[in-house]
Amino acid sequence: MKVFEDVVPPSALTNRAAVTIGAYDGVHRGHQAVLRLVHDLARARNLATVVVTFDRHPAEIVRPQSAPKLLTTLDQKIELLSATGLVDICVVIKFDDQRSKETAPEFVYEVLADNLHSQVVVVGADFHFGYRRGGNVALLEGMGPDLGFEVIGLGLVSDKSGDVPLSSTRVRERLGVGDVHSAAAILGRDHEVRGLVETGDRRGTELGFPTANVGVNDRTCLPADGVYAGTFVDSDGVERNAAISIGRRPTFYAEHGLQLLEANVLDFEGDLYGQQVKVRFRERVRDQRRFADVTELASQLTADVALCREILN
Repeated sequence: MKVFEDVVPPSALTNRAAVTIGAYDGVHRGHQAVLRLVHDLARARNLATVVVTFDRHPAEIVRPQSAPKLLTTLDQKIELLSATGLVDICVVIKFDDQRSKETAPEFVYEVLADNLHSQVVVVGADFHFGYRRGGNVALLEGMGPDLGFEVIGLGLVSDKSGDVPLSSTRVRERLGVGDVHSAAAILGRDHEVRGLVETGDRRGTELGFPTANVGVNDRTCLPADGVYAGTFVDSDGVERNAAISIGRRPTFYAEHGLQLLEANVLDFEGDLYGQQVKVRFRERVRDQRRFADVTELASQLTADVALCREILN
C-alpha cells in the first residue's frame, strides 16, 4: 500500500480509482467488509483501490468539545489498512481549519475528480462531508454522472446475527464499560493502545509488583478504569503477558489522582523506561477500588496476577 499526503501524484495512479472515504478509526471488521467490497469492485473493473482518510478525526476541528476519543493513532490506522492487503493507495488528508471550510462540491472536484479520477465512490449511507456537513450521498449521486463516477451508499455493517453493529461508536461504548472482549469481537483483534514508558513513583515496586507506566495521548480511547489481563509489546516487538491497571489509585489518592495506565509485565525483569510500547487488552478482571491499606492491596494484586495468568494461559 502506498501512502500519500493530500495529493496522489499522477505517476502513482496509472488508472482510474474505486474510492472509499472515511475516518476509518479502528479499521474494525465493518471497515474491513467495506474495503473488501471496494477491492472486489476495483479488481473487476481494473481500477486502483483507494482509501481517503484524515490525519485526525474531523470532529476535533469542527466540534472539539464532543470529538470522540480515538481507537487508533494515525500510524496504527495506516498499518491496519495496509495489513488488510485490500488497499493500493491511502490518501491522508490534513484536516485543519482551512479544510473544514471547504465546501462539499469543492472537495468532490479537487479530490474525487481532479486528483483520483474516481470511477466508483463507496461511502456509508449516512456519510456527510464538507463545510457544515453540506455533502452527502445525494450530492455525490447528483455530481457523479457529470464527473464520471458511480456512487454506492452502504448501510451499517452488522455481525452475522444482525444484532451487533460493527462500528467505531459501538467499540467505544463497549470500552467505556470495560467490556474489552466485546470490543475485540468488533475490532477483530484485542484493543491496543500505544505510548511511552515513563518514570512513576515506584509504588508498584514497593508492593512487589513493578509496573511500566505507559503515557498515552489524551485523545486515546482507553477502557474503563479497572484491572485487565492482556499483553505488553516492547520496542523490539516482543509480546509478553501482563496484568494491566487503569485508574487513579484510590488507595493512595482519595481524590484528584491522575489516571494512569500501568502494566505489570509477567515474568520479566529489565528496564523498559523510554520505550515506545503497545498494550493490548484481553479480558477484564475487576473494577478499580479502594483498599483499607497496602497489605490488603498487595493481597489483591497477588490474586489479580494469578487470575491474569490463568486467563492468558
